[in-house]
Amino acid sequence: MITLRKPHGLIRHKVVLTASKSESNRALIIQAIQGHGIQITNLAKARDTETLINLLASDDEVKDVGPAGTTMRFLTAYLSCHHGSGQTYLLTGSDRMKQRPIGILTEALKQLGADISFPEKDGYPPLRIQPSRLKSVPLKLDGSVSSQFISALLMIGPSIEGGLTISFKGKLISRPYVNMTMNMMRYFGAHVEWSGDDILVKEGKYQPGSFHVEGDWSAASYWYTVAALSDDAELQIGGLKEDSLQGDSVCKEIFSLLGMETVFEDDGLKIRRVRPVPERFEFDFVSCPDLAQTIAVVVSALGVQSKLTGLETLRIKETDRIEALRVELAKFHVKVNVIGDEAIEIDPSAFTSASDIRIATYEDHRMAMAFAPLVIKTGTLHIEDPDVVEKSYPDFWTDLEKCGFALTSAVV
Repeated sequence: MITLRKPHGLIRHKVVLTASKSESNRALIIQAIQGHGIQITNLAKARDTETLINLLASDDEVKDVGPAGTTMRFLTAYLSCHHGSGQTYLLTGSDRMKQRPIGILTEALKQLGADISFPEKDGYPPLRIQPSRLKSVPLKLDGSVSSQFISALLMIGPSIEGGLTISFKGKLISRPYVNMTMNMMRYFGAHVEWSGDDILVKEGKYQPGSFHVEGDWSAASYWYTVAALSDDAELQIGGLKEDSLQGDSVCKEIFSLLGMETVFEDDGLKIRRVRPVPERFEFDFVSCPDLAQTIAVVVSALGVQSKLTGLETLRIKETDRIEALRVELAKFHVKVNVIGDEAIEIDPSAFTSASDIRIATYEDHRMAMAFAPLVIKTGTLHIEDPDVVEKSYPDFWTDLEKCGFALTSAVV
């Protein structure tokens, strides 16, 4: 457990963010497919990215992704078409990973000719994969499927004989993540286009080149929270671009609705409060679900009646994030009304800033980082299992200390 105490005085600080896990993991898969002609700089230090690096470099038959969902999905597609290896793989993960369905992705790969079986439970990890030469078959997917399934398929598209065609039915969830994948594919020479409800990828080869990974906009959202909850703060965040490929760059627009201003500079951006908070807030997170926990905490602490929609995927993340939010916000006397699986209403009218509240993190990095800035309101806050941040932002606690927060570790 870690105990946080709020900074004394004004917060004036420049944060150099960790690199984007989303960009890093996509770049690594494209690099592995291309061969040895792609150079990547500023790779994320996130545990998930390090896991992917190690598994791509390993010849071991058993590949254990641990709790890394992106790594599981991307490797499922990559290993399915890695036909030159002549090796069969067992792709497995943590107990929680074995509860996260992957059948939609594996069924699509099987239609393309993949040889995948389930040693334990149909549609769930672990997977036994015999790499095969995949051939083009038109795929039809519901738009509600995970964008990581779609990205996994798209990135191997140039390696499929005859290319890849995916047709979607219904509203596409997390579309910006798919756009990021397509833009990175194009950067390395792939021919991919989105026409109506169809995405088309031509058979071909990725081209050699270099790629510099941008800072992580998901991580930036926690610093927007620090600024938003402070009486007087002006933070600079280095390593971010105004024309970012990342879908979570929308956080600057979301926080603008909450009164925060973003000013881009040569090496990043500056954030500060310029307007009072609104009385009510509503936003659809279907394209940026990883920001939902952060915003739920922010509006609670700011006392803003809110409705958050587009949360369909939150129950099958590292934990059931909707239930985790409900339980932890209740400790601050915040009422969360859960509407089905896709929305919550937040009533923070009774929000308490009592100190010494203990936050459970549910093996979820985003629970730890979303709730940590609440110490600005409470004075003292305890975070259980703080090492969960290693998954995406290993320097988070160190960066908080540099900003003036006091941290004390305790063995419990």
